[in-house]
Amino acid sequence: YVTHDQTEALTFADKVVVMYDGQIVQIGTPAELFERPGHTFVGYFIGSPGMNVLPANIEGTTAVVGGLGVPLAGAPTIASGQRIEIGIRPEFVRLERGGMPITVDKVEDIGRQKIVRARFAGQKLAIVVAEDEEIPAEAGVRFDPAAIGVFADSWRVKMGA
Repeated sequence: YVTHDQTEALTFADKVVVMYDGQIVQIGTPAELFERPGHTFVGYFIGSPGMNVLPANIEGTTAVVGGLGVPLAGAPTIASGQRIEIGIRPEFVRLERGGMPITVDKVEDIGRQKIVRARFAGQKLAIVVAEDEEIPAEAGVRFDPAAIGVFADSWRVKMGA
């Protein structure tokens, strides 16, 4: 069954094949594609809003995004010269007073949730919060290290200890 509609594909399929630029980039269950995207395209394509993908440099177990340190769950295995990005789902970004600073651009009320559209270290960032969650004037964020994927040249890399 072929479809370009992600909701339809994720609803009816036991396994989904995701293609990008004419190549298969990942095959998996809907849960696998959402929780562990193997490619940045999969992370952005699956889910609404899609995964946040931020350019970064890696220093041990820290991703540096625009000069701000983001703790990782381990040290990724990366070859030199690769373009590095981190990916985190909007559901795993937490608003927190005293967190890493963001600039809130817009809040979209979509019923049971709100999508906060913001900028973090100069990069676009989407955050999903509960409908009753207050958005602080001096907003900051915290990322769950276990929910961050590291990507080299768009492909997920393994995390070491």
